[in-house]
Parts: sequence; structure tokens; C-alpha cells
Amino acid sequence: MTSSEINGTNVSEPGHARDGRLALGETGQTLTNRQGHPITDNQNMRTIGNRGPGTLENYHFIEKISHFDRERIPERVVHGRGAGAHGYFEAYGKLGNEPIAKYTRAKLFQEAGKQTPVFVRFSSVIHGGHSPETLRDPRGFATKFYTEDGNWDLVGNNLKIFFIRDAMKFPDMVHAFKPDPVTNVQSMERFFDFVSQTPEATHMITFLFSPWGIPANYRQMQGSGVNTYKWVNAEGNAVLVKYHWEPLQGIRNLTQSEAEQIQGKNFNHATQDLYEAIERGDYPAWELQVQWMSDDEHDELDFDPLDDTKLWDTAQFPMLPVGKMVLNKNPENYFAEVEQAAFGTGVLVDGLDFSDDKMLQGRTFSYSDTQRYRVGSNYLQLPINAPKKHIATNQRDGQMAFYIDIAPGQNPHVNYEPSTMGGLTEAVRPGAPHEPSYSAKLTRQPIDRQNNFKQAGETYRKFEQWERDELIANLVDALGTCSSVIRELMIGYFTEADADYGKRVAEGLRKADQKKTESSHIGTKPAKEGMELSSELGHSTDGY
Repeated sequence: MTSSEINGTNVSEPGHARDGRLALGETGQTLTNRQGHPITDNQNMRTIGNRGPGTLENYHFIEKISHFDRERIPERVVHGRGAGAHGYFEAYGKLGNEPIAKYTRAKLFQEAGKQTPVFVRFSSVIHGGHSPETLRDPRGFATKFYTEDGNWDLVGNNLKIFFIRDAMKFPDMVHAFKPDPVTNVQSMERFFDFVSQTPEATHMITFLFSPWGIPANYRQMQGSGVNTYKWVNAEGNAVLVKYHWEPLQGIRNLTQSEAEQIQGKNFNHATQDLYEAIERGDYPAWELQVQWMSDDEHDELDFDPLDDTKLWDTAQFPMLPVGKMVLNKNPENYFAEVEQAAFGTGVLVDGLDFSDDKMLQGRTFSYSDTQRYRVGSNYLQLPINAPKKHIATNQRDGQMAFYIDIAPGQNPHVNYEPSTMGGLTEAVRPGAPHEPSYSAKLTRQPIDRQNNFKQAGETYRKFEQWERDELIANLVDALGTCSSVIRELMIGYFTEADADYGKRVAEGLRKADQKKTESSHIGTKPAKEGMELSSELGHSTDGY
């Protein structure tokens, strides 16, 4: 090999994965981006201080997430299977017993009885467009509010927390949970291979493998914004908030056995249940409840309030009602409305704002970027996505542009701002701006207060006995296909959360291994390690 080849300066041919031209310190297994840059930190976004906010020049993150956004045509990469309905949100005008204007100037909340049209899309997260709705998976809960100030999208899941706390890891997480790129088969070994290297996921795993991991239907399912946001009042003062949808029909989940029985007869049960309930006039309703705390780091807590793997203690930060949502109209066409509905965490109205949550900031780029790729650059001109108010922009052209956002009296020659020749002008600011200040280094670091296991243990102990039994059975079944290294790591995490939790999973795996050995001695061929036991039960082992 020549000196130029060793130093990576030979430009006679393009590089590829098996190229021997390595940078100093690289090996054939060193992670790079597609520019050939060695990646020294694939765990953390670049942020101001270790808790955020993120910055626009996050080149590796933006390259990684924008490629991920484009990995499916035309189905969504995640949230591929969905159902939806129209309805309205009715405000209470208060946060608990206080006037809501004290906390936010968002107009849709101010007046008791004020109604705002909404469209909601429910979905599974990992599975494709025609997958059974009984599979173990978080469920998406996305609400589009068509407010007088434009659209507000509240985009989250049924579970109130998430697997990861830094958006840098989102493509890796989904890749691990999706089918193997060679076999096209989903695998619990791939799933737990990632999770075993991601200790903060222990809390989410505890929920997911319990009955909470399979909601009975969409009507009896909670929703949550998951991430921390801000509310801003007329003076520009902010508080941190979390959003929660509580179903007024009550909450109902399924055991694995119940899910299998339903799946054997109907793999569209949740979509069918929602549609038929609305058709017969049994309109599902949810109350929107909000938790809030002051906008600071809260050093008195043993976790960071921006960490989306954590719950806020409801005794310390009560769930306060702010309004009610009713779904009373089914879509007229599934594709035009449910499939083409496009949501984004960055779609906020005045009085609502972003927190510095790194996961939220990554989602805010990714969601709208995905919609422009999947639906098209003019996706906001589709009726389901367009706001129900005046629109006037200087955006022009692009694929499938079928009208131009020209205001009455606007000079059609002027598609820019500012202008002296009859162009559009800026709006009047409705209140004092919220201007948080920062004094921290630009860095790549995980947050300080991680505390990955405490809340997982608290959640385990709060479960009823039957829920704990179901959780252990589902984990034993899933981990039974995994290597001993992955098993031991996961047992260690569960033990950190709660000694009984880890002990029961370990004992369950030992008994399952013993049973497998005994059956092999009487002529039953054991399952190959790393493969699903689909011929036996077809439940949580192939549930992702």
C-alpha cells in the first residue's frame, strides 16, 4: 500500500465500506458519516450545556436524522399503521382553579366553553401499515388543533415516557426494533441488544412489557406529549409543562393472552372499534390535564425535569384539567385524511414554546422534515393539514403546488419581505417575548442527573400483582431468545430497579431454559438462539 493510500489521500476511486484507506486511529469497524468523518460521539447531540438546547449546526445529528426520515416510501418510517377522527376541544378557561392566563396567553385555552376543531391520529409505532393492532408496542396519540392563531400539533404516545433521552439515538433505536436488514424478521435479540446498552430505557421497558404495552383499543387509551414544553404568559414569563390526555371512557389494557385471542379473529380491532363507536354516536372523550413547574433546573429533584424517560410525581406536580376533547366525526376518506395527516412537534402557537429537552428539539426537526419528504413540500396545502384561517406566505412552487398563498391586494410580483412595493408585512407581536438566557459551553454530553432505575422500580412496585406477573412472563418469553450476555445485562438493570423484579426475571429464565432442555431430551427440537418462538405462541417474541 502506498503512502497516499495509507494517509487517505489517494483520490483515484471513491470510498466504500471495505475501503482500506483509514484515517489515523480508524479501524475497519470505526463508525463514520457518509462524508467519511469518523464519529467520536454517536450518543449525544451538540448542545449548550449538557441539558440543552440543541444548536442548528448539529451536522452529524441532522445528517443522521434526515436520512432516517427518508427511509420509507411512502409509508411512515414509524407510526405506519393509524386510525383517526375529527372532533373539538373545549377549554375550561382555568388551570385547575386558577385563571389560565396567569400561565399562558395561548388563545384556545383562555375562555371557558371555547371550542377549537381538532383531528386526532392514533397509531402503533414500530409496525407497518397492515400489522395487527394487538402487537406489543407504544401507541401514537397525535392531535392537531385548528386554532385561530394557526395549527397546534400535540404529538406524543399513550405511555408518558420514552426509551431514550437524546434524539441522536432515535434512528438506532428504530433500526433495532424494526426487522433485521438481512432476514426481514423482527427479533427480540436485536431489540434487547440495543436496550441492554441503553439503561435509561429500563423504565419504558417496565411499562411496555406490562399490560400497559397493549392498549385494549384507542378509545380507552391515555395520551401524553411525553416531552417537556413551556407555557408563556403575556409578560413573557414561562413555566415548564407536560400534557396528558385522560380517557373519560376509562382505561383498559390487554394481557398477552387476551391480545392473542383477539388477533386470531381480528387484526383491525382498534380501528374498527373507534370507527363503529363514532358511527353509533358513542363519541369518545378525553380530558386534557397539565402538570407544571417553574422554568429552572430544579436541583432539589433526583432527576432532570427535561428527561423524557422520567415521570413527574403527581403528588408534587398535580395533574390539572384545562379542557376536554370529543371525537364526533369519522373521516370521509382514510387516505386523504388519516394517511396524509402530517404532524410536527415544532407546530406551536403563540403562548406555547419549546423547552431545552434534547429529545424534543431533535423531534422538532425530524417530524416536519419527514412530512416534506413523505407527503411533499406542499403538504400543508392539503385540506387535512391546512389551518382553518387566513394564510399568506412567500413560499412558492415545489412539487404539487396547486395554489399560491397570495393575500388580497398583495403585489404578485413580490414574493419576498421586506418590500416597499406591496408585499407582505410582519405581524404585530401579541405579547412580550420569552427570552431564556444561557451561560454554558457548547458540548456533547449526557445530562447529569440520569438516575436510570429508580422510577422503573417505583413503577414496578405500583403495579398490581397480576400486572407484575404479566410483566415477568412477557420479559421471560422475550429474553428467552437472547444471548446470555444480553440477559445478564437486562437482569442487572431490573435488579437495580427492584431486587424482586430482577430476581423474578432471572428465576423465570432459568425455569424456561430447564423446560426447553427437558423437552429437547424427549425429541422436541429446541429453538435456535436468537430466533423467535413463533411456532409455539407468536406473542411477545414477535410482538415488535
